[in-house]
Amino acid sequence: MTPILSNNYYVNFQNDAYQKLNEFISTYKPSTLFILVDENTNSLCLPILLQEIATTITIEIIEIESGEENKNLETCSGVWNALTELGADRKSLILNLGGGVITDLGGFVASTFKRGIAFINIPTTLLSMVDASVGGKTGVDLGVLKNQIGLFSDPKMVLIDSRYLETLPKRELRSGLAEIIKYGLTYDTKVWNKIKEFKEFSINELTPLIYRSIEIKNEITTKDPKEAGLRKVLNFGHTLGHAIESYFLEAKDKENLTHGEAIAIGMITETYISNVLLNFPSEELHNIKKIILSIYNKVAINSSDYDAIIELLIHDKKNVNGQVNFVLLTKFEKFKLDCKVEKELIVKALDYYKS
Repeated sequence: MTPILSNNYYVNFQNDAYQKLNEFISTYKPSTLFILVDENTNSLCLPILLQEIATTITIEIIEIESGEENKNLETCSGVWNALTELGADRKSLILNLGGGVITDLGGFVASTFKRGIAFINIPTTLLSMVDASVGGKTGVDLGVLKNQIGLFSDPKMVLIDSRYLETLPKRELRSGLAEIIKYGLTYDTKVWNKIKEFKEFSINELTPLIYRSIEIKNEITTKDPKEAGLRKVLNFGHTLGHAIESYFLEAKDKENLTHGEAIAIGMITETYISNVLLNFPSEELHNIKKIILSIYNKVAINSSDYDAIIELLIHDKKNVNGQVNFVLLTKFEKFKLDCKVEKELIVKALDYYKS
């Protein structure tokens, strides 16, 4: 696969990626090589990576606990302290080996430690490959509010190796598929049509969609690196989706949702709002709901949950002057940014999802 050039770095694929990694290490000559993992990638993915690294430089492993609930400043502090105790300096290099929590948090840790040290992202989940691999966003959550603390900072490179997907449970693969669906609805209907034709949920079917998804996100983020306009389209499904994800994370009587499961709900509800406000075709709305619910189990959202979910919308980092802004569709590949939506319509959208 041809490497994809992002703002200041390349996304490299499969075996060629490790050749580029070793060339970078040889040229950069880091003082110490750190690999940030969680308990899952430590046992399942790290052995693959270590077999591919060709260097005599000291390698130190730093492990954090997996899960969105650990994507916070407390975890960052633990990693900063570990780096300090292990003698990290401004010439150190961090490899972030994991899903979106690892790449988001690891990029933020690297970008702020000693005012910034080099890092490379090696995403191991479908979600992090198609969403976190390009765009330069790093950050952590503030309580249950997602990605409230962070900055834009580019890695030195990104490595995509589909072998890591073989370590994932099916639920995590489905989580990443939600972001691919988003690209299909907003930017390239060929992607959506391929998802509709899935005969089996296999890595072979996913590989070309991963590449195309990275191409799409890279095209958007290189045109609009700081989310001044076009990049906002990447928020489709995420306005309500993030609020639902946060609500289920903090509610004691709810099981946590994966990011993709929450975004799937967000895409159904925000397509419904698109239908009401922008005349997105009703037939396509119902078809989208049918296809998404064939991939993701229906989540029980009660009417008594609505107020708390809508309250979380107010804290979305994309809001301006307290106004909740939605990305809505007029039709496939056609969208409108910064749409204002009344609470009553949000309630109706949640009712539509439940119906």
